[in-house]
Amino acid sequence: MEQSPLWIPSEPFKAAQPMRHFIDWCGSSVGAPSQDYDTFHDWSIRERGAFWSAVWDYCGVVGSKGSVALTNGDDMLKARFFPHAELNFAENLLSHPGEGDALIFRGENKVTDRWSWQRLTAMVSRLQQAMQGMGIKSGDRIAAMMPNMPETVALMMAASSLGAIWSSCSPDFGEQGVLDRFGQIEPSLFIACDGYWYNGKRQDVADKVAAVAARLAVPVLVVPYAGDASALIELLENGRSLEQYVAPFSVQEIIYRRLPFAHPLYILFSSGTTGVPKCIVHSAGGTLLQHLKEHRFHCGLAAGDRLFYFTTCGWMMWNWLASGLACGATLCLYDGSPFYPDGNVLFDYAAEEKFAVFGTSAKYIDAVRKGGLTPKTTHDLSSLRLMTSTGSPLSPEGFSFVYDGIKDDIQLASISGGTDIVSCFVLGNPLKPVWRGEIQGPGLGLAIDVWNDDGQPVRREKGELVCTKAFPSMPIMFWNDPEGAKYHAAYFERFDNVWCHGDFAEWTEHGGIVIHGRSDATLNPGGVRIGTAEIYNQVEQLDEVTEAICIGQDFEDDVRVILFVRLVDGVTLDEALDKKIKAKIRTGASPRHVPAKIIQVRDIPRTKSGKIVELAVREVVHGRPVKNKEALANPEALDLFANLAELKT
Repeated sequence: MEQSPLWIPSEPFKAAQPMRHFIDWCGSSVGAPSQDYDTFHDWSIRERGAFWSAVWDYCGVVGSKGSVALTNGDDMLKARFFPHAELNFAENLLSHPGEGDALIFRGENKVTDRWSWQRLTAMVSRLQQAMQGMGIKSGDRIAAMMPNMPETVALMMAASSLGAIWSSCSPDFGEQGVLDRFGQIEPSLFIACDGYWYNGKRQDVADKVAAVAARLAVPVLVVPYAGDASALIELLENGRSLEQYVAPFSVQEIIYRRLPFAHPLYILFSSGTTGVPKCIVHSAGGTLLQHLKEHRFHCGLAAGDRLFYFTTCGWMMWNWLASGLACGATLCLYDGSPFYPDGNVLFDYAAEEKFAVFGTSAKYIDAVRKGGLTPKTTHDLSSLRLMTSTGSPLSPEGFSFVYDGIKDDIQLASISGGTDIVSCFVLGNPLKPVWRGEIQGPGLGLAIDVWNDDGQPVRREKGELVCTKAFPSMPIMFWNDPEGAKYHAAYFERFDNVWCHGDFAEWTEHGGIVIHGRSDATLNPGGVRIGTAEIYNQVEQLDEVTEAICIGQDFEDDVRVILFVRLVDGVTLDEALDKKIKAKIRTGASPRHVPAKIIQVRDIPRTKSGKIVELAVREVVHGRPVKNKEALANPEALDLFANLAELKT
């Protein structure tokens, strides 16, 4: 790693941070050590009840907290935060209305829209009444196949105001992919758009919506966006347009149903590339507190700030983005391709709307870099103070590019957590420097560590990312898992009473974290564990390589490393390029990282949220079936990896 930071927060910057104010406030109000972040973080783990109670008070959570912050704190599966508290998620999202916009929307087809706080509140009111009118009640599920648009946010808030459970996916999911998710949770209402735009083309969903609706056999609410809502409704046995749905209701005061802290709020789904997706149920209280902590303190979000994340409604970053309203922030929503009509579209949006926080994926940053764009020379990004990256590990070159090509003076926060916790384990810290290739550190209140196979903590050595103490945003259960067996197997089978997250990680000398890839995708040539991200970081620096995917192939009683590369148009993998790639890996990583074979492919399969699927490719290479191709954005790409002659010798 580099010997000097890419960014160092100035003393005035640190003094102005909500994180610094919160630490000082805890020092004076609850006696927490406030001299520096690390000492405070240790306290936040040691005194989790006091810490999370302070988050509640400082952030002004609306509701009754109760007198107990944590019970059974030493047992991760039995721990309960705020067991006597009552709150409503939607009420907290609408508790800090500002004078400006609550939501700004930009669609790829040049649709733009602005929703004031008043307009958002009015729509939530009418939707709540409409849902009540059709008998929606606490605990009912509402399933939405929707773009990332204002109506989706309002619908989610109306559902949560009643205590209903929200679950969403994006409209590009195939019919079976939608049914694999929503069919498990038996919704009372199915919400869908009438079409959407991607890469300059209108995408029709009418037949898919009709087929899903017929299988779910529930009322359908059609939200107009890019098609003809009336034509779609004609295909449905029980369908209404959004306008018809709310027409009978005038704006009234919203009645928020306050429910227990652990009341279900969201059902999120695992990627489903190794079987039917797991239905992960998250609580209203845990989600709210964790997101408030991350937004207010780790991101420094304040009322009126413009918060943007490039996401679809099928990725947990949409749920994370929506919670920004609880800080009084303005959410900047985008739907469509980030490269249509060209790679400047999101930076145009950022400059015109003055984003304070720009969230995206590591793959997007790499694509901008390889596209030769330098937004810092073409766009006014003076308002932008934080850029966040997730979805896969951000390479050291990606870190450097943000400062070389996007903005000099910016905090870059690589973040990692996921659907399992609807938040982050490790993320940014505005009080600390940014080091090339490193996530800045663990989140407040989270007892993160890296353990070896023997369950011992390790430093400067790769191991399993674990969390050793309970935290509020742990899932409350998996749907249709009455005994909790699937839940226990997912996180607690490896180490007793310790959450094992499934990431292959390493502490750095600066107290940061490097994620080397998923544990189940790590390579084991000669019995040595290698993270796939270590190989990608080298290969994807090469101008000839667009992207890569790496697996371990069982071969002659060992595992050999196989690297597949997608090259730029017009480039062929010849002997010279093969040697160049191997040399880059050998010198940049180690001789152990050098693949036994490199194979050129036309495409690489990925999930709907853009993550490459190493496990699915590994299954195909070994002649095993991939159980759930519907989870993939481009399932046809898997055929490129089947029965390859190169892998038989």
